[in-house]
Amino acid sequence: MAGDDNIIDRANGDPLECPALAPGVMASSKPYVAAPAHQEALGFPGQLVEGWQEKAIARLGELLESSRALRVYLDSCVKCGACTDKCQFFLGSGDPNNMPVARQDLLRKVYRRYFTLAGKLTPSLVGAEDLTEQVLEEWFSYFHQCSQCRRCSLFCPYGIDTAEISMAARDIMDTIGKGQKYSNEIIGKVFKIGNNLGLPPKALKATLQGLEEEIEEETGVAVRLPLDEPGAEILLVTPSADFFASPHMEGLIGYAKVLHESGISWTFSSHASEAANFGMFIGSTDNMRNVALRIRKAAEDLGVKRLVFGECGHAWRVAYNFLDTLAGPFDFLDPKYPRPQHICEFTWDLIKAGRLTFDKSKNDQIRLTFHDSCNVARASRMGDEPGGQFEIPRAILRATCNHFYDMAPETIRESTLCCGGGGGLLTDELMDVRIKGAQPRMRALRAVADEHGVTHMAAICAICKAQFSKILPKYGFDMEAIVSVHQMVSNAIVLSGSRTGDASDEDDAPDGEHDGGPAAQKEGSGDE
Repeated sequence: MAGDDNIIDRANGDPLECPALAPGVMASSKPYVAAPAHQEALGFPGQLVEGWQEKAIARLGELLESSRALRVYLDSCVKCGACTDKCQFFLGSGDPNNMPVARQDLLRKVYRRYFTLAGKLTPSLVGAEDLTEQVLEEWFSYFHQCSQCRRCSLFCPYGIDTAEISMAARDIMDTIGKGQKYSNEIIGKVFKIGNNLGLPPKALKATLQGLEEEIEEETGVAVRLPLDEPGAEILLVTPSADFFASPHMEGLIGYAKVLHESGISWTFSSHASEAANFGMFIGSTDNMRNVALRIRKAAEDLGVKRLVFGECGHAWRVAYNFLDTLAGPFDFLDPKYPRPQHICEFTWDLIKAGRLTFDKSKNDQIRLTFHDSCNVARASRMGDEPGGQFEIPRAILRATCNHFYDMAPETIRESTLCCGGGGGLLTDELMDVRIKGAQPRMRALRAVADEHGVTHMAAICAICKAQFSKILPKYGFDMEAIVSVHQMVSNAIVLSGSRTGDASDEDDAPDGEHDGGPAAQKEGSGDE
């Protein structure tokens, strides 16, 4: 209990306070090594191969040839220090190897030794080192303490992307037979069954039927959650966490209610019942492509015309940036919707058109803030305007609740702080890493809770929601303080023909309370 008390105490303070240095404090934190079956299912060797040093160096050479950016990132750092205090895992741990520049140098020193003239001739003068077992262990530890959030890249004057360097290092380790169990096992489940949870089609169908019954019992409206229905207009691809646990399922119910009100036909696919793509976390383009191709196949087989993605941060990054390259062209989709839509874009379009009705008082027990998920904030956008990935989720929340307050400006939007569990870190053996990585966000949340009485934090990322469900109690918050954006939508939406949407309810509501229009948006802006 004393340890837990100490964690709670760490929730107080400046989120961006630079810690005292604690060299090596996180050196022993590392994930489990993938079993041979997990490796081989992804096309990697089952264990550390003979001559692994030569094979690792050869793989680094291949990556340098295929990615000009990687070579630029490894060549261009001038040690200016701009990134030093920008990593959540350094801020939470004090371990210098969690400084972005030091993490990069774990790969950079090997790159210099084998791929630069100076490193070959005078290695000690340019910080070049041989790839040894000790260096490999450092890689396995510290490249699995990077959530690939890209916050450091935002502040780097040269735009060096530490996430890409981490991905490259993980790719090399997989190639020589030293992969991470958590991510590789999950990718294998997608290939075998269709989703990260290993949820088979019969179980998925039963889950959706159960949710249909729950919604009808609550509202009196028969809202369908269709599965594998050919000819539907929309294929909804969502993280499998949405089928399994709170607060994900509550968000899924929100999607279904919005889609019901839209009147547009839609379906899930049992073949592609997963929006997440952990191939990105391990830096494997081949595995990213194979996961993405399942979505293409499902879309073609069902004959859909639109793709809509649920609340998942890195899934939206892959969909927005890479899906067409990995699995396109998607020339069979409706030309009016040639690219995937985020469920928030879909919902906001309906709100702007006046097609959704809300009773914001249904969320009056909640005083809300919003966590910008990293892959949405720094690696994608929404809507037609720059910054839509920040404005659209907030607009939805303001349309559905009366009490909304942002956290400190330096901790949100493009400067958002990571949840501490992304990038393949959401596994129990890395709990110490996750707790420390979450410290800056927990401090920012504590500040807005103390100032405005905030009780809940919304997010649009499955990993963020799963991470916070575990981390919030460790910092003195309620486990259920994390909610889905579409959970708020679900609470407030008034379905056509529902028991809560009769004329007497509408007549009693203040002007603008239900229509999601300007009056509804103005309320709850935090300027009370």
